[in-house]
Amino acid sequence: MDVPPTPRILAPHLQTFQHKLVRMVGKVVQLRGETAVIDAGGNVDVILNRDCHLALNHAVEIIGKVDGNLHIKVQAATDFGTDVDFDAYKAVVEATHRHKEIFYDD
Repeated sequence: MDVPPTPRILAPHLQTFQHKLVRMVGKVVQLRGETAVIDAGGNVDVILNRDCHLALNHAVEIIGKVDGNLHIKVQAATDFGTDVDFDAYKAVVEATHRHKEIFYDD
């Protein structure tokens, strides 16, 4: 099975990845029914699917498509708990964008 690349991004990268599948780690700061807000270098609205079971103040990895309003429509979400080093994750994201030819196609 050929899986499309999912570049790791943060909130400031949303505009660049409009209408593309991405991967993002952030802290759940708000839950509102079928949507949530995660802090991933800035607040990002995510549109949840039925399989999402997020918890406030937990880290979550989101895989989804960035829509025209810069929201992410979730395809998969993984709870990473409360012990996540967001500075390390930010460094990984910055490295992947500095050397994007290794990690994903433009």
